[in-house]
Amino acid sequence: MSKAGLTASRILADRYSTVVRSLTPDEWEAPSRCAGWSVKDLVAHTGSNFKVMVDPPEEDPSVPPPTTAEELQNRLVDVRRDWTPTQVADEFLASVDGAMGVLDALQQDGLASTPMTLTDLGTYQSHQLSDAFAFDMWCHMYVDLLGPEAPVTREVPDPEDDLVRIAVDWMWSGLPQMCKPVSGVLDRPLGVRLTGAGSGEWTLKPGSDLLVVEPGLSIADTVITSAATDFVLWGTTRSPWREHVTVEGDTAYAETVLDTVDIV
Repeated sequence: MSKAGLTASRILADRYSTVVRSLTPDEWEAPSRCAGWSVKDLVAHTGSNFKVMVDPPEEDPSVPPPTTAEELQNRLVDVRRDWTPTQVADEFLASVDGAMGVLDALQQDGLASTPMTLTDLGTYQSHQLSDAFAFDMWCHMYVDLLGPEAPVTREVPDPEDDLVRIAVDWMWSGLPQMCKPVSGVLDRPLGVRLTGAGSGEWTLKPGSDLLVVEPGLSIADTVITSAATDFVLWGTTRSPWREHVTVEGDTAYAETVLDTVDIV
């Protein structure tokens, strides 16, 4: 079960809600760090995901369903593009408790292990959706909205180990399915050491089809090291990995693998 993911989602949703309530007119219109989205678009993205959890929209048979997560999320944001900041904030705040309730329900026996396909991102057990939401909120709030290169400044707690670790764990869960090119170039184990909040050690190993992520550094002659919070940046290609990663061992091999990482 992803009880820790549910707890993290609730904490982050509460912090995010506090920030949303405090945004000024200028901040709503400022460009976020998420490419192509304003702060209003960013909040609309999260709020629309909450709303879909609580009240799934009726499908229009005349409109082809989205084939990628990016297309789906852009559609949700585009619908809200002409909304006022008040409308965007109201949807976010009105839907957050219900969304957390749905995530809670997905932790229960009978639902938790049910497969859930997230468009092109892959198929996961339903209880893992809490981890996905925690990752999404942590990344958008701490990186795209409040990060050092983002437009909004607020006093929020420094990244805690438990919250960052949930984000990192989701990234490792998603890597094999979201970034299939990595499996194509991973021909031997590659160790990963993440430091600071969310720290840990993992080994990426070739699998029969897709790569496998195992805890610990096992039989890896090449090991990369990065801060865990930086992994969220370079693992999602918001920042070049070369600015954050050091390599011990076969540098050329590590570069080949890291150049294919792009977690959504």
